[in-house]
Amino acid sequence: MLFGIAELALLASSLYLAMQLRYLRNADELVDVSHHLLLRSVIFAVVIMLGMVALGEYRTHLRTTWQGAVARQAVAFVIGGLLLIVGYYLVPQAYVGRGVLSMALVMGFLAVMVFRLLFMRVVDIESFKPRVLILGTGQRAAQIHNRMRRRSDRRGFTVVGYLPCPGENVAIPADKLIVPDVPLPMLAKREQIDEIVVSVDDRRGRLPMDGLLECRQAGVMITDLTTFFERESGRVQLLSLEPSWLVFSGGFHATPLRRVTKRCFDVMAAAALLLLCWPLMLLVALAIRLESGPGQPILYRQERVGENGQTFWLLKFRSMRTDAERDGVARWASRQDDRVTRVGRICRKLRFDELPQLWNVLKSDMSIVGPRPERPQFVADLATKIPFYSLRHCLKPGLAGWAQLSYPYGASEEDAAEKLKYDLFYVKNQNLLFDMLILIETVEVVLFSRGAR
Repeated sequence: MLFGIAELALLASSLYLAMQLRYLRNADELVDVSHHLLLRSVIFAVVIMLGMVALGEYRTHLRTTWQGAVARQAVAFVIGGLLLIVGYYLVPQAYVGRGVLSMALVMGFLAVMVFRLLFMRVVDIESFKPRVLILGTGQRAAQIHNRMRRRSDRRGFTVVGYLPCPGENVAIPADKLIVPDVPLPMLAKREQIDEIVVSVDDRRGRLPMDGLLECRQAGVMITDLTTFFERESGRVQLLSLEPSWLVFSGGFHATPLRRVTKRCFDVMAAAALLLLCWPLMLLVALAIRLESGPGQPILYRQERVGENGQTFWLLKFRSMRTDAERDGVARWASRQDDRVTRVGRICRKLRFDELPQLWNVLKSDMSIVGPRPERPQFVADLATKIPFYSLRHCLKPGLAGWAQLSYPYGASEEDAAEKLKYDLFYVKNQNLLFDMLILIETVEVVLFSRGAR
């Protein structure tokens, strides 16, 4: 939150300073053009930040190289700049001048880049991170040790160590263990613990409940393993998931009001996208017709599983040969799949083949945001092999989704299990703001062709 506010202030200051520099030697003209300058500066900052959101710049667990981060930020500023130009065309009163806008974009880009470099240095200082104690040393605790080896996976916290419980197997390296030489409250105070993550394999009779309660009263946060994984990785950990956690944890708010607001959002977003994309859809249809010849279908209908397990017919631009599944056997799409046509390969890379699904959204078969719909043959098989797989069908499937942003294209049972972790995170935490952020960040998926086959 503070990070975003700081960048908003930096960007707003960039336009304000650019205006001052541009008219430094002409004070009278500066007075004429600087009406509502504060409001213009805030609008500039908000639009640029929307471009950064669209490129995933505010995602907590975004992994990229330094060069990749600079390139991503540059694309974000280009998108923001184009949005501003369109906005100035629609609202001429907000226009600030080409020179001022160019200077503000350059200054804002440099200011944000330097601020982020300094911020990352501060974040990497161990004394600024919350100190976490892991209660448990068995297989559940080993999940934390194995998943959090990479520095980027534990950037927001420091694991002080793993505290064994009586009678529990040890699956943690000895140098990571903490000797329980004092009661838990005293240990937490001595080690300046901010949070205790309970990850004991078998809790029955092994948890120091009195000590945990005393720590809680002293201001130490007590968290179970599944909630900790969900918060830190943006997904639900299936290996440690229990039905009781699904029942008693927060989230899963599918209230009537939420359903109405989501449907209104779907209709407005689908209608707007259709108005923007219909020329592109005509060009795609023409390209398919020119490549395949007369008499060949342009659209492709495929049965998919929707809300509550009900099937529907999903529409796509045809990207494969008409005999792609002539034997009637459903197959995952593979990398460099020879069934894909030349036009289809381009459409899949840019996600143009999915534009007809906007009609499915208007028909209420799908939502703009939600878990991707799978074919009935795959669902029947995966539901028997992956626990809690059917939970993803408690919502309408989506054109865009949290799993598509967070995980590459899935083309196997293992990929389906990984994507389910993100789908369940979305099902649990879905709200209108989350939907809007996912839709905006989908721009990054299209621009960088992530997860396409």
